[in-house]
Amino acid sequence: MTAHALVFVASPEDKPAYREALLMLGRVALNRKLPPPEVLSGWESAQWIYDSVDGELRQEAAAAVAELPVDWALVPVEGRRKKLLIADMDSTIINVECLDELADFAGIKAEIAAITERAMRGELEFEPALRERVGKLKGLALDALQRTYDERVRLNPGAATLVKTMAAHGASCVLVSGGFTYFTSRVAELAGFHRHFANTLLDDGSVLTGEVKEPILGRAAKLQHLVEEAKLGGATPRIALAIGDGANDLSMIKAAGLGVAYRAKPLVAAEADAKIDYMSLEAALFFQGYRRGEFVQ
Repeated sequence: MTAHALVFVASPEDKPAYREALLMLGRVALNRKLPPPEVLSGWESAQWIYDSVDGELRQEAAAAVAELPVDWALVPVEGRRKKLLIADMDSTIINVECLDELADFAGIKAEIAAITERAMRGELEFEPALRERVGKLKGLALDALQRTYDERVRLNPGAATLVKTMAAHGASCVLVSGGFTYFTSRVAELAGFHRHFANTLLDDGSVLTGEVKEPILGRAAKLQHLVEEAKLGGATPRIALAIGDGANDLSMIKAAGLGVAYRAKPLVAAEADAKIDYMSLEAALFFQGYRRGEFVQ
């Protein structure tokens, strides 16, 4: 069987959590007669390499750290450092849902956010839900776009480090969003992505028309972009790390070589290869075997 790495990430400021995770996962490794772990970053991340993986290891590891504020992953060693990063934007690379924040300037944030939440949970089809929400913004002045970006949008912790580190080591980094090009163009430049794809809001030169350009970039389109970007490198989606938080990210997450759920909805977290629930996006670098000294800040 293929060798796997069992890796965990803790906050450097929470040494008790690091010690406990090291102890608990160390017991799992010791039961399989593995040597001591390899440290990727002192008081932050360590890993064990398993020559073979049985069906119980993932369950044992999950149980060992279930009560600890740490993130962990069990990943194949072969092809571990991915050559392609495909990332969702809203609530993944950035801290907000841009559409909800635009709605705030229209005085209907609660109404729009409720639809967004249902769509992200997979309770609503993405495309009609997007049309409905955008329709409610008809007549919103265009300056709300710039205000939303300036006042609300921030990169999530570790976002730029994740992108720039993978790029520095030869990966192609692509932002693929069900949101809008107005924001992806700016966020891609800020974080260091090579390319970005998203939906286009339509306007009459002064206000939003309440329409979005068709076809809408949703779940199927995200998967298609993953496939096409991998082909550009002459490879399959297995070379990719895909990361997101909502239902429209699930197909690309499941197809990628490493699918990561970032503070995700339950539907997505249950299907991903790994989760980041506690740490910054830098955890995705440790999952790939990067050491702290290799990070590009």
